[in-house]
Order: sequence, then C-alpha cells, then structure tokens
Amino acid sequence: MPRIIAIDYGLKRTGLAVTDPLKIIATGLTTVESPKLVSFLKDYFKKENVELILIGEPKNLDDSDTHATPLVKKITIRLQKEFPSIPIKMVDERFTSKMASRAMIDMGMKKKQRQNKALVDEIAATILLQEYLAGLNH
Repeated sequence: MPRIIAIDYGLKRTGLAVTDPLKIIATGLTTVESPKLVSFLKDYFKKENVELILIGEPKNLDDSDTHATPLVKKITIRLQKEFPSIPIKMVDERFTSKMASRAMIDMGMKKKQRQNKALVDEIAATILLQEYLAGLNH
C-alpha cells in the first residue's frame, strides 16, 4: 500500500516524515541537507510506493508569505517536474516547529538534544503529517 511523505523544507535542512502503509501513523524518516533532497527522494521512491507528497507552506499569522515561502514554492515546482506521477499538496505549517520544540520538552529531552535543528525539522514534518492524517479522518 502506498505511503504519504511530508516535507518540512528549509534553506539548509529538510525534515521528512512518512506514514505507515495503512496511513494511520506518521513517523519521522530523516533530515537531509536541502540541496540533496531530490536525489534522496529518487532513491526513496525506488524502494517505497508513495501516493502523495505533502510540503509545508510557510505563512505568517496574517496569512501573508514569509521569507521562506518563495523557496518552498521553488522546490515544489522542481518536485512536480522530477516526480510528475506523484501529486503534491501544500499544507499550512504554521506552529509546527514550535510544536516540535514543545514535544521535545514534553518527551524529557535535554536542552542539548533540543538544540539539534535536524531533529526539530524531522519532528515538525511528523507533526505536519499527523495533522494531515487527523484531518482526513474527520
């Protein structure tokens, strides 16, 4: 059964999360350097069947674009060209990084662990995906 992959794209790093084949649970996959994202996804898609790519769309509280929005739109266009058979959906990613930091505190992680930006990005992608799944089930 195909999975859904979520992308929390950033200038330097990109957090990735994926569903289980039944699309019940979102799990952090990894964090990759952003310039290596497309090659990572090419390899991943050879091994796993993915039916949808979710990409976090950065927005300000007033719904205006952030400094990162053009960057995300640019990678989205590239992904559409590289993987034309997989639909891409942009989803609101407001608060996911804050929620990821909060989750790390709640999990009892030490301050040094919480400063691991790669882990924050991966958890943010997981939250993005889990929220999407929750929305499907309502």
